[in-house]
Amino acid sequence: MLKAVELEIELFCRGMVIGDSCRTNDGRRISRTRAGLGSGLEIVIPARPKDIWVNVPVVEPFAQQSVFSLQKDDDGYFVADSRNASHYPVRIPEEPAWYSARTTSGVEMSRVGVLQGNYLAVYVSNRCLYWTWSPSVACKFCTTGKNVGTAEESRKNWRDVVEVAHAARDESGTIFTHFNTGYHYEDRPDREIIHGLRQCEPFVRAVRENVGGFIGVQAVPVPRAQYSEYDELIAAGTDHFSFCYEFEDPEVFARLCPGKAQTVGQHAFFEAMEYTAKKLGRGRVSGEIIAGVESIESTKRGIDRIVSAGAFPTVCIFRPTIGSEMENVPPPDPEAMKEVFAYVHESCRRAGLPVGILPIEVSLVVQPEEAAALVQPTLQDHIYAARNWSLRQLARPYIAYKKRPAA
Repeated sequence: MLKAVELEIELFCRGMVIGDSCRTNDGRRISRTRAGLGSGLEIVIPARPKDIWVNVPVVEPFAQQSVFSLQKDDDGYFVADSRNASHYPVRIPEEPAWYSARTTSGVEMSRVGVLQGNYLAVYVSNRCLYWTWSPSVACKFCTTGKNVGTAEESRKNWRDVVEVAHAARDESGTIFTHFNTGYHYEDRPDREIIHGLRQCEPFVRAVRENVGGFIGVQAVPVPRAQYSEYDELIAAGTDHFSFCYEFEDPEVFARLCPGKAQTVGQHAFFEAMEYTAKKLGRGRVSGEIIAGVESIESTKRGIDRIVSAGAFPTVCIFRPTIGSEMENVPPPDPEAMKEVFAYVHESCRRAGLPVGILPIEVSLVVQPEEAAALVQPTLQDHIYAARNWSLRQLARPYIAYKKRPAA
């Protein structure tokens, strides 16, 4: 039998077949929004000390050949492993009613934001400019340019976002809203320079003042001369910044992220990461990389580099998303990914980074606190776990305070 986190990793790598016993409309709809990473079926794996949320690939070709299948009987849903007939009970979160509701302006709410785990995800701007260059310099694994304007609104109105965030808070209990955007910086005399980071500010301010909760922002780093914009976003209500530099190996970064390599460079992500980590505090900034494409050794170096910057590593298992240039690249080996995530836990523990403090469940990645089950616990692991548990208890009044709108 697999541990819960091992099942999570296996599902990310192998995907899952939807069995005949399950209705196609069970659970949340498959939402091909943002970069496309959340284009799977949301499930919850019962686990201790907390349940694990997973966005499982089910539509990609590799998932159709999976050893795992979702089944249903009188006791509920379970994932069946055809290799050894093991059954793993799971829950299928229902689609919230607000997904189909419309904002005051008439936009279906799921075209403004969707749940990925238990947090609200919103792409705030039109499609990333890397997709508009000829030839395209978009990241090879991304499908933002095909989703924005098709599966979701190309431009979000801040009033619509506030209405959706209200609905997600009141009906789904969300306490975290995550805004992200692509590259939006053009130094042309006939255009005002408004890059992605600046585009996020009115949305951050509106949600902070009208809804409350924790707010995260992800955008391509701005030039160092404009770092004051990070300060302004913090003042507006941003609690967390994330930086997707994707790959540690410089050759892989340049080949698979040509736009980022040509416009900002790999170093810019770490400079911004270090700056914002000093402003917000250790563990309140994340560096995001993709595992399963470059070598494991490179990914481990990236994890250490992120931790050294005062951030925590958000490691995404490569998913060959339909419509991307890498849709035919096979997903990684689960055993290799288990090694990577064991290293994530050890790296965070060595640095004493607080993880799992807030009740925010991210279904797109294996979270650092989940990876603890992949290692044989030592005395240091027990001390680290006890410290994080204490911080979770101490954080409760702060969480209650943050839930209140700032207005």
